[in-house]
Amino acid sequence: MVPTTYYIALSAVLFGLGVLAFIFKRNIITIFMSIELMLNAVNLAFVAFSQRTGKLDGQIFVLFVIIVAAAEAAVGLGIIILIARNRQSLNVERVDLLKL
Repeated sequence: MVPTTYYIALSAVLFGLGVLAFIFKRNIITIFMSIELMLNAVNLAFVAFSQRTGKLDGQIFVLFVIIVAAAEAAVGLGIIILIARNRQSLNVERVDLLKL
């Protein structure tokens, strides 16, 4: 059986990579993927703690996070496609103005 600390360490590494990508990347798709990576890192921590305590609370919360992430992905990708069509670029620095 794998110790819970390994799962938490992996979750922390994944979350850190997501934060670094969010801060340093300038592509909207990369930023979007880093947010999803951070959400999945938190989900991994919830499942690890849920397994350690023997309760299903963490797994139920993960289900709700996955539902919200799916809705966020649908709306976010729609917005990204609209921006890409209007600006002909996915660079964040070119999207700072909301005027067309």
